[in-house]
Amino acid sequence: MWFKNLSLYRLNSPFTLSSDELEEKLSEKVFHPVGKNDLSSIGWAEPLGRDGQTLSHTTNGYTMLCLRHEQKILPAPAIKELVDARAEEVEENESRKVRGKERLELKELVISEMVPRAFSRSSRTFAYIDAKDGWLIVDAASAKKAEELISLLRESLGSFPVVPISMASAPTSVMTRWLEQGAVPSNFELDDECELRDESDEGGIVKIRKQSLISDEVDIHLKAGKVVTKLALTFDERISFVLDENVAIKRVRFLDVIQEEAMDVVAESAAERFDSDFAIMTLEYSRFLPTLFEALGGLADQNQ
Repeated sequence: MWFKNLSLYRLNSPFTLSSDELEEKLSEKVFHPVGKNDLSSIGWAEPLGRDGQTLSHTTNGYTMLCLRHEQKILPAPAIKELVDARAEEVEENESRKVRGKERLELKELVISEMVPRAFSRSSRTFAYIDAKDGWLIVDAASAKKAEELISLLRESLGSFPVVPISMASAPTSVMTRWLEQGAVPSNFELDDECELRDESDEGGIVKIRKQSLISDEVDIHLKAGKVVTKLALTFDERISFVLDENVAIKRVRFLDVIQEEAMDVVAESAAERFDSDFAIMTLEYSRFLPTLFEALGGLADQNQ
């Protein structure tokens, strides 16, 4: 349940639904296993899994949601092989070429025959709503995954006005300045990874890992005009992460002090453990995120 990748969105209006109202709306899009003849199925599932009975879970004002997506696996090479075989059979029997529209029709036929026998793959995407401070935080490494959850949330609620996070200053400029100066704001430490990009049309990308970022090698790239697009940092000796140019926060790792705090909590059930971990995680993020935004120069005005 610990979020490892943060896609951040700001709410444009207060989130005022009660738990019962939210549950009622989510239940209209509840997840159902993919049908025999369906390619995929998407819907809301219990955040607590088998230990849960509701489609949302609220702790200390933070509301957790879970989107479940099940998809049939249809390997493209297997589809192509069958389509080629069918087309070859037609060509031999009828002494003509199979082209364009007819080939597409063969492909659709092959897929329809494969779907009932195909294995399926299931994934879950978690997010939580911070109604007090006006945030939606999605545990997703890609914008596509996050937008999938937001799209379903809008369908379920009728309206859910959120926008991706935007900073007053370009994050690439701020991160580049940090490396040029060899220092980051208080509460943060440089780790051992970054990515630099040449902003020219044919600009190359340099990835540096597992070495000091205060070095002649990095300095040469910076003096050549490259900008920092990804930077590994540690916050307050509690959270390590990689920050990218879009303020996506990836590969989050809660360090020993937080893990020890979590383990010190006595939980008598899986539900209690979930509740405890959720409370600790949201408390840490409520400290970490505002400090990071301030270090980056502040959030952009939503009204601009």
